[in-house]
Amino acid sequence: MTHNVDVFWVDVFWSFRSPYSYLATPDLVKLREDFAMDLRFRPVLPIAVRSKATLFTGDRRRVMYIMIDSRRRAEFLGMAIAQPSPDPVVQDFATFEVAEDQPYIHRLTGLGVAAERHGKGIDFAYHVSHLIWGEGPGWNEGDRLANAVAKAGLDLAELDAAIAADDPAPAIEANQAALDAAGGWGVPTLVFNGEPFFGQDRIETLRWRLDKAGVPRR
Repeated sequence: MTHNVDVFWVDVFWSFRSPYSYLATPDLVKLREDFAMDLRFRPVLPIAVRSKATLFTGDRRRVMYIMIDSRRRAEFLGMAIAQPSPDPVVQDFATFEVAEDQPYIHRLTGLGVAAERHGKGIDFAYHVSHLIWGEGPGWNEGDRLANAVAKAGLDLAELDAAIAADDPAPAIEANQAALDAAGGWGVPTLVFNGEPFFGQDRIETLRWRLDKAGVPRR
């Protein structure tokens, strides 16, 4: 979308539970480096929390395919990947039941909102997702999360205080509504001028569109 003829931006709808969102982060950083535009980080809750019936049914084929394909894609990209431990969403994979109490995903998504308010949403997503998906078990232990946040130029305690003082839930809900309005459902979805680009492997197509739209290169 554009504010005017000179200012461009892309909305980035993204989830901390999505392996494909994690795999997109290097390309998002490169996209920001290459084009004179803003990337607006708009984290949403994962499908397992906001729309369980969309993905998690009695048929395990979708879940199994995502597990196989995300690892294959990571190998193709030369990126480390492992099943997060703890999983950002507390869920029984035998029954697909999602727990009522979700101590991780709401905090992570809220922290993402707070990071974007500091202008560092993409940086936060990059470093935190690499911790969760790329560095093995125990991402929530000790000072590991704080250190990842610090790599993004932010302070975890300050972000936690910010979301305690200003509930990020309305912003998260607005992000989800905007994703729906753009015709999207999954993540990562990038939206430019109202046009959605769904999937980690569609960023190259978005680059083509940005060039055609005359978005300047840096």
